[in-house]
Amino acid sequence: MATLVRPPEGCHSSASNKKRRAAMSGKKKGGKLNKQNKEKLQKEEDERKQKEEEEARLLAEKEEEERLERERMEAKQRRLELKDRERREDELNELRHLLEENHKAVTTWERDSREKARWERYMRCDGSPDPSAIREINTFISLWRDDPEVQANLVLTQCALAVRLINELQWHLSDNPEPREAHQYQETLLTLQNLIHTKHNQITEEILKYAKTHCDIKTGNMQTVVQDENITLCVWANLKKNPRLEAVQFEEVKLGFKLPKQLAVSDVAVRILHTRYDHLSHMSHQTEPDQGHRSNSMASQAELSVAGNEQTTEGAELDTDGEDGESSRQGREDVQSAWSEGEKAPLAMEASIVDLQQYTPLGGVFYFDLFHLPPQPKTVKSWVIREVVDTGLQTFLYLPEQHQSERSSSNTPEDNSSGFSQPVGVSMAIPDFITFLEDPQVARWDPIGLHWRTDLISEVSYSAADRTVSFKMDTFYAFTLLQDKYANMPFQSWELRPLGQDSALLTITAALIEVKIVVKGDQCMLQTEQSDGLMHILGKWMSVSSLKEAMVSTGVNIFVNEYSDKYVSINAKDPLLEHTVYEQIALVSSTIAFCWSQWNTQCGQEHLVLQVSEHLEEGPVPEKAWSLYLLGAQRSQRLQMNERSASFSPELPEGTEYHSTFLHMLQDGMSASAQARVRQSHYLYISTVQHLLCGTRVLTYS
Repeated sequence: MATLVRPPEGCHSSASNKKRRAAMSGKKKGGKLNKQNKEKLQKEEDERKQKEEEEARLLAEKEEEERLERERMEAKQRRLELKDRERREDELNELRHLLEENHKAVTTWERDSREKARWERYMRCDGSPDPSAIREINTFISLWRDDPEVQANLVLTQCALAVRLINELQWHLSDNPEPREAHQYQETLLTLQNLIHTKHNQITEEILKYAKTHCDIKTGNMQTVVQDENITLCVWANLKKNPRLEAVQFEEVKLGFKLPKQLAVSDVAVRILHTRYDHLSHMSHQTEPDQGHRSNSMASQAELSVAGNEQTTEGAELDTDGEDGESSRQGREDVQSAWSEGEKAPLAMEASIVDLQQYTPLGGVFYFDLFHLPPQPKTVKSWVIREVVDTGLQTFLYLPEQHQSERSSSNTPEDNSSGFSQPVGVSMAIPDFITFLEDPQVARWDPIGLHWRTDLISEVSYSAADRTVSFKMDTFYAFTLLQDKYANMPFQSWELRPLGQDSALLTITAALIEVKIVVKGDQCMLQTEQSDGLMHILGKWMSVSSLKEAMVSTGVNIFVNEYSDKYVSINAKDPLLEHTVYEQIALVSSTIAFCWSQWNTQCGQEHLVLQVSEHLEEGPVPEKAWSLYLLGAQRSQRLQMNERSASFSPELPEGTEYHSTFLHMLQDGMSASAQARVRQSHYLYISTVQHLLCGTRVLTYS
């Protein structure tokens, strides 16, 4: 009798092996293989072979189908690429011709507009000089410089004219004049800026000469405010010399300051001059082609400085031939000597120097000055006696602590009017024509280094609800408020939607604010839910260049420049491809809507992905109406995938082709009505949309 041997524990056999062992067991029992079991084993073997053969056949069929599909797709690809190559030259030539015609029309219109503006300027006959005519403007400057008029309102009227002339010169400079003309315009511009500041000093001096006559009965001091559309002049004279002097507030303009006790008992006067324009910042990054030009810049800044270093009313003025005058040299020497005798101006850490490629001064410049109080008239019986001093405004030197130490260590006799070290306080309301999306920074002007700086300023406090700022400085400087140019970047999303013939709406959801710009013809209008500081530009139609300038100067910047990628994390793309896409989008923007796509960040630097939809109706684009397009330097295509797909795929939808230009790709699926609207698009509208897209670069900065 056969004995069954149990396999070792952990050993596993297949079902067929078990059956085979069972059959062998039967054979041993009976002495031979059972016929029934033999047939069963053979059948199982045949079934196994048949199954394997079927699986191999199916696999081969699948591989063959995949090969045939791959060959079909490759053949289709070659066929589409061949068709694209055959018409490539025609498409590129057609696009090039269309763009050149539009560019030519825009260039002609701009030239004619400038000529018309020049002619209208010539025919104006309003008594104002033409700043581009050197003899005419020199005569104006000479006569105004010698004009003895010091009555505030009359002088400010002349200053307002000078500001308009400066704006005209900037307009001429933007027209890329010849180098000789550009130099002339720049020198005239600087001279006018200096002369305006000189006239402001003369007004201030005249007010202070008669401070006692106009003192406030309650405080015993004099304070007054003079303002127009360009400036706010606040003047305070310390007549009472009250050691318990509280903060001085100019309520009507919401400006104030606080003096330390040492100054509260001194014969001093304080001026806060707020200019809504900025005549300082452009000096911070002005080129220096030669030493003579540098001297001119320093001279002009000596006149404009308000860091307790201004010594004379006349200050530094530029001759139109570019040479320094005696007053320029004197002003510069006085500025440098104001820090300490024989010492170099102190240098703070370079990190405190404001990078004007990253930060924008907003709200103009606040000149904060401390002057000696001029001799006041005295009444003796029926006589009014006034000492006549022909020295102009005299700066009261209030040196910071480190300069006091330098003066002491040099064993130099100290001036009783200097040597103080306690900080001075400033409080102000944010001007109503600017907005801050982040807490503002405060910067002071360094008249020696010609920089805005953030050092020596402390205890900065900002109230967004009240729109007020307060801070302290170690002495008296010109100051301004700063905002990061790129606070709104990168953008979260964008959309360009047609609103009708030659009209569209560009919506940019930026980092801190959503901005909408309506385009109609060659005019633009800003729309946004943010209103603080923007009321003067919201809903106003203006050119695209004027809108850009207004938005940047107001504090809502969505525009980029050649330095922006150094400060913003961008989705880098081929610049030439990006520019050509903006050109083609502008051509069809009256009828096609375009939108940001998440896939644009995942297709590499050499390609762009965006959502596209023909849109001739009013209202938003339906979610299902969007299609994805992949754009490259050589060809464009529509994608079968959509914005909600799980992964990126370059597969084409059935019935679509490649095209060498984005424009022709769009025209493939464009309705007759849409094509008619595109053909009727005006070149100025196309140029305006293109400038907006190139100015914001939404495909790279989103």
